[in-house]
Amino acid sequence: MIHIATQISKSLFNNEARSCKECRRDLKPEYPDDTCPACKERLLFNQVKEYIRENDVTEFQVSEHFHIPHFKVKGWIREGRIQYKDLQTPTMETLHCQECGEPITFGTLCTKCLRKSNISGNAIGNSGDEDDVRFRFLQK
Repeated sequence: MIHIATQISKSLFNNEARSCKECRRDLKPEYPDDTCPACKERLLFNQVKEYIRENDVTEFQVSEHFHIPHFKVKGWIREGRIQYKDLQTPTMETLHCQECGEPITFGTLCTKCLRKSNISGNAIGNSGDEDDVRFRFLQK
């Protein structure tokens, strides 16, 4: 019985315990990196945000530059974390309202449908430049 308690004690308090270098969350010993998945995602988004601020780019260019799947960038657009600057020129990457089909710059509903359904959200108007389908980071 003492032998089992000693083994448990050693496994609980061993010096091999690892934690994320960003948030100090415990990492499994077999985890290959020193940053947890949540912090990796946050750091990647911060890099993408800075890249968008410094460059006039499309979602495809962001995807290629960071070697990330296009659906990840589209997800950030749907979440409202980044948005298109303008929608006057229809393109393949344009989002549409799930209720009425109207082109939108981010999220899933247009301003009119947001008001109708009483869902709180922030809507930002178009910039007016008809040839610009690039996007930007939204300040929160």
